[in-house]
Amino acid sequence: MKIICATNMPYAEEAFRTLGDAMVLAPRDITPERVRDVDLLAVRSTTRVNRVLLERSRVRFVGTATIGIDHLDTDYLEKAGITWCSAAGCNADSVSEYVVTALLCLGRRHGLTLAGKTIGVIGVGNVGSRVVQKAAALGLRVLQNDPPRGDATADPIFRPLDEVLSVSDIVTLHIPVTKAGSYPTIRMADCRFFERMKRAGVFINSARGGVMDSDALLAALDKGIVAHVVLDTWEGEPVFRPDVLAKADLGTPHIAGHSFEGKVMGTVMVYREACRFLGVAPTWTPDGLLPPPLVPEIRLATLDRPEEALLDDIARQVYDIEADDRRLREIAGREPQGRAEDFEQQRQDYPIRREFRFTRIVLPSSAPSLEGKLRGLGFEVGLK
Repeated sequence: MKIICATNMPYAEEAFRTLGDAMVLAPRDITPERVRDVDLLAVRSTTRVNRVLLERSRVRFVGTATIGIDHLDTDYLEKAGITWCSAAGCNADSVSEYVVTALLCLGRRHGLTLAGKTIGVIGVGNVGSRVVQKAAALGLRVLQNDPPRGDATADPIFRPLDEVLSVSDIVTLHIPVTKAGSYPTIRMADCRFFERMKRAGVFINSARGGVMDSDALLAALDKGIVAHVVLDTWEGEPVFRPDVLAKADLGTPHIAGHSFEGKVMGTVMVYREACRFLGVAPTWTPDGLLPPPLVPEIRLATLDRPEEALLDDIARQVYDIEADDRRLREIAGREPQGRAEDFEQQRQDYPIRREFRFTRIVLPSSAPSLEGKLRGLGFEVGLK
């Protein structure tokens, strides 16, 4: 059994060598020549898996350690009889923590109070449902829009898009790119979408670049419909548009889901699906392999500031979203090909980022409201 795994999958060699001869290659080195005599292929979204890559190979299983499958030609895989899987939900906490950190950053920069405002969550799957939970913990009023789930459940919690857009102070997208079906999402955030939004709102896209029309977003900014923008995914990426980045409060290179735990869980999920495909029992787990937390504990000396200011300070110590923004802006002046290469390089070389649950917050005294918010965001909390 020959297996190729991408280098940007943590512990891939340790996992897949339990199944056969596992070779770990950089995404750029996963070529038709290298996969020709390979049986299993495990990648992330930086590897395009299609007819060009696989046609003359013996690959019969492809797993992507990501929630998105835009880089997989699933029609080709299915016609060729190649089993494929994704790692849906592996980085849901990571993306939801990205949204929380971005909102707290906007609050600090622009003097915005989040509690009491309304957030519209468009797409309430693995990621969106975590955003709903954390937004509620911040004291936001949450509206949910997910037509497929609404149709399937008839649950009135899922509200019409027009209603959500018209009353939400913040709109955040958590939808895949789809072209077919009753509710296609490709370029869903177009001129009509933004014109239905409440004025001077916040727009966040950490889903897929293809669900957004960049020109429509710029027009909405010029008209004052959108006041603040956070973008992790970009139309046409990895060739992102510098003019769109220049208008964004925060711009990052598609790394919202790149927590270390999210990546590890992606490896675990693909490994388990490969075991299922081969009809063998999984024997490998990452137990004991995770490095110690970068920020194991944060001790608050006083509680003499607003809760959101304290939450922002805590979140920044665990995840510095502004550092990711600065790195992306440093490459914005390059020519398109260079921008694209640097964008992908920043994703591949992304520094280790740990999730909130690995940091314990020690409060100086009882503060039930703050403690509840911290726990709701995923932190462990204790008292001195």
